[in-house]
Amino acid sequence: MPEGLQHTVRRMVGRDPDEDGRASTPLELFFDLTFVIAFGTAADQLAHALAEDHIGDGIVGFCFATFAVSWAWINFTWFASAYDTDDWIFRVTTMVQMVGVLVLALGLPKMFASLSHGDHVDNSLMVVGYVIMRVPMLFQWLRASREDPERREVCKVMAGTLLVAQVGWILLLLANLTIGPMFLVAGLLALLEFSGPVVAETRLVGTPWHGHHIAERYGLMVIIALGEGLLGTTTALGALIEGGWTTEIVVLGLSGTALTFGVWWTYFVIPHGELLSAHRERSFGWSYWHIPIFGSVVAIGAGLHAAAYYLDDRSALSATGTVLALALPLAVYFGCLFLLYALITRTMDPFHFLLIGSSAGIMALAVGLAWSGVSMVWCLTVLALVPWVTVVGYETVGHRHNAAVLAGLEEEQPLPG
Repeated sequence: MPEGLQHTVRRMVGRDPDEDGRASTPLELFFDLTFVIAFGTAADQLAHALAEDHIGDGIVGFCFATFAVSWAWINFTWFASAYDTDDWIFRVTTMVQMVGVLVLALGLPKMFASLSHGDHVDNSLMVVGYVIMRVPMLFQWLRASREDPERREVCKVMAGTLLVAQVGWILLLLANLTIGPMFLVAGLLALLEFSGPVVAETRLVGTPWHGHHIAERYGLMVIIALGEGLLGTTTALGALIEGGWTTEIVVLGLSGTALTFGVWWTYFVIPHGELLSAHRERSFGWSYWHIPIFGSVVAIGAGLHAAAYYLDDRSALSATGTVLALALPLAVYFGCLFLLYALITRTMDPFHFLLIGSSAGIMALAVGLAWSGVSMVWCLTVLALVPWVTVVGYETVGHRHNAAVLAGLEEEQPLPG
């Protein structure tokens, strides 16, 4: 019988980290769909909070939601890259995790509302979703520890850290702390979550994750985050169009689309797969630094949604505040992107400083124009130019630095093919 027609139980001994043609599986793509919902809910809640002038609460809630959603996805993605057996046990446990993500997403509106209207964080449904996700994830790590003797210790460390952190999140829920102490303890639990993989992978035999596969998975998550921006803006503009087309609606739609296209282009100029494969020891900084990247990309979509609310006279934000709602996450994205490149390559092209300075200047110009009374949508048109500074800079000059970096990798170890 040809391989793959029946999903019988297979030993979880680890995948080949140098496997040719490794790509995302249909199950992984199916798994990602649940995060479309989670990120979409977070973006929608942030846009509503901004429009209602609950800016501080909205930002805090969004950061908390972004960490929860991103970390849940990261946990599964790295495990699947190393140990995806695609047997019926792996499929069922993954589907249970998908249910957990959906429950987590259902809990996001309650968490945001509690920040705005109370002194306690209502993350009860989020914790339930995390428990539903973590129980099968714990089972998977224990299964790997049993069936992969060479990496038994690293799997046990991962399982132990996961279990302790999960118990901590449950106790935090039962403690019912006020907002300040709650986020302090949550920060400590987040540090525990981060430290587990670092200790396991650096001090013990690492798991056999695949560099190009991981890079593809993260790229797909960035695309999902970008899609939320397009979806949210399109939905909001659709409601506006019912009252008739206007120049402002057209300009906002075109500006949001151009901005999203430019952000996509800038992310994929970095050869993530080649760099990860050559420098596996740098994977932690690269992976964890994606959490603010994911969040900022989703927040860009929320900013565009807030701009649509402004046009519909449903926002308490001023024109300057609306432009800042888009400019700030855009600044975070580009700051994180250039730092990510420096972290993974251990280089910094002097030309990057020119790109960073030019981008910052354009963002400041857009905010200044809004403050001086220029129409909000035309200020967003100026903001839409920001990613294209890097795109043009890369295509004309910056690609040479990338070529030099890749040439250096070939000298260290020839690239496949």
